[in-house]
Amino acid sequence: MSVGFTNMSNRREMIRMTEEEVSQFIESQKSLQVATINKDGTPHLSTLWFDVVNGEIVFETFTKSQKIKNLQRDNRISCLLEDGLVYEKLRGVQINGIAELVDSPDRVHQLAKGVMARNNPEIPSEALDEVAKAMSVKRTAVVVKATKVVSWDHQKLGGTY
Repeated sequence: MSVGFTNMSNRREMIRMTEEEVSQFIESQKSLQVATINKDGTPHLSTLWFDVVNGEIVFETFTKSQKIKNLQRDNRISCLLEDGLVYEKLRGVQINGIAELVDSPDRVHQLAKGVMARNNPEIPSEALDEVAKAMSVKRTAVVVKATKVVSWDHQKLGGTY
């Protein structure tokens, strides 16, 4: 069956981002889609803000949230960052990995401060520490230890399918 374009493996190579492009793309994004595995095996999806610490995706959320319950049971995680409204401009990065849960209040505070600073630049630095400290009391931070990264940038196709 012919679908009108070249070999899919060659096409896949054409749209793959370099490591530098992946890093730049991640830095340019604000929202992270996170998938964990529910008790019944179905995916649990949510979108939240994140930070990048030492090249790793980090986010924090309520300790009693479904995603943390799921990660306590099964630490596998998938994350998606994407943009583009038409096919020719679709770009994205999918990260599969293992979630490292951080529940030390001091460490959660520091990671929450990074997430807050990255996503709320209008908060004055003197207030940022207090906001992050208050947030970190009932929260767990997650560090995504990537095992596989897949990327695509359809702009590299020059408008062709």
